[in-house]
Amino acid sequence: MASDRWLYAWALGSVALGAASLLVPLYFVTIGGGTLMLGVLAGVAAAAGAPGALIFGRIADRTGRRRVLVLAALGMAVAGIVGVSLTESELLVVAGNGLVWFAAGAAAPVLTLLVTVGHLEREWSARFATLNRYQGWGWAGGLVLGLVWTTALSGPLGAQTAQRTLLWVCAGAAGIAGLLAGGWLPTDPGELEGPRPSRVARALARSRRLPVRSATFPVGPGRLYWLTRRISVSELLARLTPSLSLYFVAVVATFVGFGIFWGPLPLYLSRSLSYDSGTIFALYLVSSVGSALCYGGAGRLAERYDASALQAAALLSRAALHPLVAVVGLSVAATTLSLVTNGVVFVLIGVAWAVIAVTAASIVTRLAPPSIRGVALGLYTAVSGLANGLGSVLGGWLGARGFLLAFTVAGAFVFVGTVLVAVVWRRAPQNSVAQSPLTG
Repeated sequence: MASDRWLYAWALGSVALGAASLLVPLYFVTIGGGTLMLGVLAGVAAAAGAPGALIFGRIADRTGRRRVLVLAALGMAVAGIVGVSLTESELLVVAGNGLVWFAAGAAAPVLTLLVTVGHLEREWSARFATLNRYQGWGWAGGLVLGLVWTTALSGPLGAQTAQRTLLWVCAGAAGIAGLLAGGWLPTDPGELEGPRPSRVARALARSRRLPVRSATFPVGPGRLYWLTRRISVSELLARLTPSLSLYFVAVVATFVGFGIFWGPLPLYLSRSLSYDSGTIFALYLVSSVGSALCYGGAGRLAERYDASALQAAALLSRAALHPLVAVVGLSVAATTLSLVTNGVVFVLIGVAWAVIAVTAASIVTRLAPPSIRGVALGLYTAVSGLANGLGSVLGGWLGARGFLLAFTVAGAFVFVGTVLVAVVWRRAPQNSVAQSPLTG
């Protein structure tokens, strides 16, 4: 059985990605980036993972060169982070950040394949969960690193220097992760020794929930390749049910709303509320921790109650919470009370995301005909990622005209998604939960 030491290397790489996920937008704001371009930065990052997953997944599928591909992805992440740290050009920061998230998406399907090596197929769902656990803890560790580093050094060094040095630390962590991975990754198996990609896709389709790294980066590009690698557009269109089609419209509306909210948010927190980098890292961290602590409970609720009803309730709360972030900034003075209030709001946002993430796979699997369930899950990933990217750009444009406007529109889009999910719930058979293989 292959050693799991390489997972520690990837966890270190995830520390770099977790810190960079917020550090680069904050650095962008510090060098004078505007609201619209901040939305473009977030949109490019959200969209970059999908082509990375498709390209590297195809190469891994055809060549079996998994070690080289993981090392190449880590190398690209290092190059992107270093590139960002060495420039104050908005366009170059957007490009460098896009390279980082292209690399993150590229590594995802290869890691999914690697984690199954040496294990029986019945163990694969547990192995996917193990990979997500290492990634998740690494991601949270990166947010903690950003919180500690920027809080400690922004005063003596200045915000920009503290952020730039942390970018170098992130690049170093990704580089060390690559060195460790080079020694610890399992050797590439022969064609007959490795798991067949079609079996990996089927195992992913049976997994209980979509892989989620954090409440601020909800898209899992690893699924996009494995679950759509043999996609037939004509078959998919022919077999899409009215309820599934309606749910995908809800997904578009929902993730456009999410993108509108998260895209300009760092600029709002930094300039409008005058929060320092450490405080912003702390808010993102408590949101992610709120999600992490509630995934298990959300899963248990999804086993007892209708997943669509649970998701509609969680979406309704997000529809209210997004504009509430701006209302708190306008109505509560920039004091400890304001920070605590926003902290509670961010925790609730994370809790709501846990319910949304856990129930999504159950809803898609329940609504999709058995022959296209895997493809439908992959389509969910693709649609949500694209909608999130478009929403981020729209959020930047709206944020330039007012953050209350942007966050209210974000809430409105999520509310539309809520209504559509509620319609799906009302149209579904009462025994649909029991029929879903993802909910026991």
